[in-house]
Amino acid sequence: MEAQSSFKHALPEEDVSESASKRSKPFDPMEPETNASVPPAESEGAADKPETTREKVTGDSEVGKEPEKGPQSKDKRARHRSKKDERKIGRRRRGTRNEEAIAEGAVVSDQPKAPRLPKRQSALLVGFCGSGYSGMQIQPDHSKTIEGILFQALVRVGAVSQDNADDPLKIGLARAARTDAGVHAAGNLVSLKMITTIPGVPDVVARINEELPPEIRLWGFTRVQNSFNARLACDSRKYTYFFPTYLLIPPKPGSGLDRSLQQYAAAESPDATESSNIRTLHPFWTGVDLSSHEGELARKRAWRVSPEQVERLRVAAKRFEGTHNFHNFTIGRDFGDRSNQRHMKKIEIADPAVYGDTEWISVLFHGQSFMLHQRKMISALVLSCRTETPEQIIDELYGPRTAFIPKMPSLGLLLEEPIYESYNNRVATTINAKLEPSHPDYRPPITFEPYREAINVFKQKYIYDNMRLVEDRNGLFDSWMRHLDAYSGTDLLYLNLKGIIPPQAIIKKNERRENPFREKKRFDATSFSVDDDAAKAVGDEDEEGLSLSKKDLADTEG
Repeated sequence: MEAQSSFKHALPEEDVSESASKRSKPFDPMEPETNASVPPAESEGAADKPETTREKVTGDSEVGKEPEKGPQSKDKRARHRSKKDERKIGRRRRGTRNEEAIAEGAVVSDQPKAPRLPKRQSALLVGFCGSGYSGMQIQPDHSKTIEGILFQALVRVGAVSQDNADDPLKIGLARAARTDAGVHAAGNLVSLKMITTIPGVPDVVARINEELPPEIRLWGFTRVQNSFNARLACDSRKYTYFFPTYLLIPPKPGSGLDRSLQQYAAAESPDATESSNIRTLHPFWTGVDLSSHEGELARKRAWRVSPEQVERLRVAAKRFEGTHNFHNFTIGRDFGDRSNQRHMKKIEIADPAVYGDTEWISVLFHGQSFMLHQRKMISALVLSCRTETPEQIIDELYGPRTAFIPKMPSLGLLLEEPIYESYNNRVATTINAKLEPSHPDYRPPITFEPYREAINVFKQKYIYDNMRLVEDRNGLFDSWMRHLDAYSGTDLLYLNLKGIIPPQAIIKKNERRENPFREKKRFDATSFSVDDDAAKAVGDEDEEGLSLSKKDLADTEG
């Protein structure tokens, strides 16, 4: 419901002058007595009702006593009505912008409001490059978000009225997927009540795009049912994660992670053969000066993954398909929380492809819904394969023991599109069956296919090229890899040759760990300055202590 701009609009227009005069008129003891809060018919009949009823009407008598009469009683009731009116006037309503402006000393125009234009429940199909943005959803701290920029553009164009310009909740703004900071989307869906026919604007989509920056695009919009909600009506989402294949190279011999894994293996199997040290024998690390970092990144980029390793990746990825408890693949969730149960429909790993000097690989995740920071899924996949940990570790991570999984960098994550198969089937059979597409009640299906060519061009220019540029210039993935290899604590000891979570790697609630792994916020960034050291300078601080309520966590999912 739209909030009115001042208190007087809370009453019907024809009643304003009369009500105002009653509030401002001084009390006259000789004037006939009526109760302002009761309709005249009830007030006139009050004298014929039992005493208890009259007590409720006047509100001035004690239980079982006759109401007081005379001028003193009338004065008392007048004061009661005056205080009641003051409380009504003093109440603040959300969106009363004129009252706020008056309080700040601004002059409010008495000019008549612009005519109200009808709003229609609509679904906006959008795409964006998330670099430089604090995620998809509008934030209370007014940080720069995709929705915030989109909402402002809708207001400027006139698709959102000035009455609703101060609060997106008034138009029921919702999104199919709430992407993290820096994450891109080739397709996402926003539902809201918007003005679809704007005077003087023949092409609403083109006009809105004129107000948007080039890294945010509105592909189109469609009229939907009034009850439609972008998140609740969504059947599933598709995400793709891209990463350089050199992340599959085992930890550098002598690094902190290599030492801790070797020490654990030696302690578990004192009589182990030389095969337990297989990680140190990888060809990439043989015949080179391990104490020198010079030229190491160039050699990593020139390295090519073997078909056997790609197949190993695919076999491990199959462990994600189906319904599982993903409590270890997010934050703030206990094992027993029912919301941890998520269904992954399909995981596909494409063949590697070389761009520039670097070989890349992509993983497509198609799931009903995803929890906050489920980039941890791809992290578990990559880390288990680079350490030759058996794929059964994925199943172990679904169990009751809590383990720490680091997040992969945001740079490689792309929301491909949300899927609305159930909604499309429902409107096709119940609404559109007997209607022509030109009929005003016809509801078109929600699909990104008509915009596929434009989406592919956008992905190449604003997402893929940006992703590769940042990696080529800043070596972000290599920085993440070296950050992991420098860790010498026990949090990652589940990356062992047995595929189990050892007691040393189990995280117990409210129990302090001696050397916990520290996440770095710089790996949440997807754009940096030209300076090669920029990746090292962005928010290099611990993120482990982040705490969110269950409601906040639910809002972050998609």
